[in-house]
Amino acid sequence: MAWSDPRFETPPAREPVFNAPILAVLVGASMPVLFFFQQRLPDGGAAWAFSPADLAEGRFGGLFTSMLLHGGWTHTWMNAVGAVVFGAPVARVLTGARGVLAFFALYIGAGVLSALGYGLVHWGSTDTVVGASGAVFGLIGAAMRLMGGKGRVLSLTDPRLIQISLAWMAVNLVTGLIGLAPGVTGARIAWEAHAFGYLVGVLAIGPLARWFGNTNPAFDSKTRLGDPAD
Repeated sequence: MAWSDPRFETPPAREPVFNAPILAVLVGASMPVLFFFQQRLPDGGAAWAFSPADLAEGRFGGLFTSMLLHGGWTHTWMNAVGAVVFGAPVARVLTGARGVLAFFALYIGAGVLSALGYGLVHWGSTDTVVGASGAVFGLIGAAMRLMGGKGRVLSLTDPRLIQISLAWMAVNLVTGLIGLAPGVTGARIAWEAHAFGYLVGVLAIGPLARWFGNTNPAFDSKTRLGDPAD
């Protein structure tokens, strides 16, 4: 029986405590930085907010610029953490220069379409909407469809995706309805925008992962026996 002296054994490599992809970290870190400067604007960023009434008047810039604003530090940090946590699995799949562009296309597209969806639902309303929540929910939707691991995108009919999506929407709806309860003060939560953003993420990650993604072929199952390729 072979014996080895523990004094000469190589200690096992330690897994890093924080190993989120830099892309997800940068997106999350941008939010408190932007909010810091937002607070120093003369109008607090109100000119960049989005209102459904803007659509009827032909103003569409707020669909994008509202993503750069937040309603407070709590709102900012919640979205920042969400971007890092749920953006990480998406960034691991969408790698390389083209993958980075695809990541931002998903993130910005989810944010813009979530605001647009909110505007269509509340057509003509003068209530303003700010925050990157719709974009973050786009990352959440995409991440939920990547639950299969190793870059595999779940089918839209996969029971796991359906169940977790229903759970997310239930929590989202309850959170939004709390803001409508009598005696509750503060800005109303635009839960409809969250739902639109989530839907965009779920639908978009399929083609984006197929066209620009890294599915890590070293771990793909093969029809023959043997170790995976390096």
